[in-house]
Amino acid sequence: MKIVLATNNKNKLSEVRQILEPLGITVISQAEAGADIEVEETGKDFEENAYLKAKAVYNLTKLPVIADDSGLEVDFLNGAPGVYSARYAPEGQHCRKLIGELSGVPDEKRGARFVCVICYIDENGAWHFIRGTVKGKIGYEELGNGGFGYDPVFMYKGRSFAEIPSAEKNAVSHRAEALRKLVGIFGNSK
Repeated sequence: MKIVLATNNKNKLSEVRQILEPLGITVISQAEAGADIEVEETGKDFEENAYLKAKAVYNLTKLPVIADDSGLEVDFLNGAPGVYSARYAPEGQHCRKLIGELSGVPDEKRGARFVCVICYIDENGAWHFIRGTVKGKIGYEELGNGGFGYDPVFMYKGRSFAEIPSAEKNAVSHRAEALRKLVGIFGNSK
């Protein structure tokens, strides 16, 4: 099976390929499919943003497509940055800003979860939403050299996501959970 991933994010493309290709699903980028566009994320929630991206790429390629919108929800910040995770701070300053906003907040109030919502549009144009989450907490400093985005401050079982090897992270992440559910949909549509 071949599917287009509606993203220009090379890190996300690499992660999705690492998870899906061992399952026999070829993942091509939207650029490889001829959809050289940047879709503005104007949705009010993860579902709407994922749909906007998937629909725009599907309209150009008419191929099965998946798009995700994901972000970090922090309990102490009432779910922020949430859908605005990518626009929460200037490039490269997301973790620093988050640590600053949680300065003085005790460990038990630093709960957080990564959320991933995938919109899958099949070859017939029918769309489906799939949600994955992983719970953790926000650390007190940036740790590790792997991952991307908020990974250096997202603590999972005593380590940051940036400290966990990618194969291990890809087994437990919010995106991995959503992609596992997506593979179940593929299996049911055959």
